Amino acid sequence: MTILRLLSRTAGLAALVLGVVGAGHAMGPAETLDTDGDGLISLAEIQVAMPGMTEAEFLALDSTGDGLLDADELAAAAEAGLITLG
Repeated sequence: MTILRLLSRTAGLAALVLGVVGAGHAMGPAETLDTDGDGLISLAEIQVAMPGMTEAEFLALDSTGDGLLDADELAAAAEAGLITLG
């Protein structure tokens, strides 16, 4: 996986997040993507919005290595310039 490919995939996530925020929803990005309400974002949840996201690309955003993304990991990815949040 190249950095360019990862950035391309995460740009799709950013577009999804920006679309939801831009639509006036009060929920933050994590809550919007968290379809089962457990407070964490799984690969399956991301793949509903971004079917092309690979496990390797998802795990590159998973700083804790638990196989899930939380709001802090989304924020860290945004701070690193990998995604853009509302």
